[in-house]
Amino acid sequence: MSIEYEEPALAESYDAVGSFPKSFGYGVEEPDMEDSSASADKPRILLMGLRRSGKSSIQKVVFHKMSPNETLFLESTNKIYKDDISSTSFVNFQIWDFPGQVDFFDPSFDSEMIFNGTGALIFVIDAQDDYVEALGRLHLTVSRAYRVNPDINFEVFIHKVDGLSDDHKIETQRDVHQRANDDLADAGLEKLHLSFYLTSIYDHSIFEAFSKVVQKLIPQLPTLENLLNLFISHSGIEKAFLFDVVSKIYIATDSSPVDMQSYELCCDMIDVVIDVSCIYGLMEDGCAYDKESMAIIKLNNTTVLYLKEVTKFLALVCILREESFERKGLIEYNFHCFRKAIHEVFEVGTPPQDARFSRSNPMGLKYGALNGSAV
Repeated sequence: MSIEYEEPALAESYDAVGSFPKSFGYGVEEPDMEDSSASADKPRILLMGLRRSGKSSIQKVVFHKMSPNETLFLESTNKIYKDDISSTSFVNFQIWDFPGQVDFFDPSFDSEMIFNGTGALIFVIDAQDDYVEALGRLHLTVSRAYRVNPDINFEVFIHKVDGLSDDHKIETQRDVHQRANDDLADAGLEKLHLSFYLTSIYDHSIFEAFSKVVQKLIPQLPTLENLLNLFISHSGIEKAFLFDVVSKIYIATDSSPVDMQSYELCCDMIDVVIDVSCIYGLMEDGCAYDKESMAIIKLNNTTVLYLKEVTKFLALVCILREESFERKGLIEYNFHCFRKAIHEVFEVGTPPQDARFSRSNPMGLKYGALNGSAV
């Protein structure tokens, strides 16, 4: 399906979180601790933290398109729940949501089994609460997990910051960072690295943080970033994201810094395209997003948003100037080369640092000069 129209103020006219039809949802099930070998092969992301810190709300908003206001009615988690995220071959993992009262010293808690199969551990701290107890639990959790599996990526979400001023956010992050690392140093765990994120389910910060976490679990990430850099440099594009359209997690972007406002615009565009496609598009296998899906949105500040389907679950979303978009044929040709390279990456796996991906133009891209000519 193709969508093309002009939009004067997208960020102000569309809900920041958006909504997805149920056909885009994931299944949730209670985990069987004697997991099948197929499930056991998937990397796990563990969601841990004290009760009412917001773990289940994060999971519901990011992966089930629940409205943030609806999360106010979620019951407190009292058992471990597993969410099997398997929409694509690379965003292919399990999220385990742990109750806040989990006891690591309980004989029934199998640390070896749980932490050995874990790719990332996300510890959620409620920034609007007294987080002294949470810091103590964070230290106990990560130190226990590190001793079992030192390869885990340890992530700390300083959550519910929507109720804090900008200065208070910065001060809270600095304080949590300092105390957590001091505790690790006192325990002789200086090699254990913690990453910190300020998050809220009421804006795009939670999607941005989860994107960073998931990217660490994608072995093809360096290759994807290289391909995106080549694509934008040959097409006159300012910024490009490779999105999982279901979760709005971007699995890769080019090497230029990510501007939060640009990321929000791209997320909103995905919401618009999916919602309109599901209303007016042809449904195939319960999904209106297909190889014909594309959209162009022209904002009133000479910015153009450009979306194209890459795979069944992936979309390339680009930001560029109107004058650059005048070379639309060049962009379309380069996108075709880019799409072919992406399919090759995931069909054959990540190639080593060979000639195909280390040369300046491995995909046969054409180059658009300032005057619009291509060579």
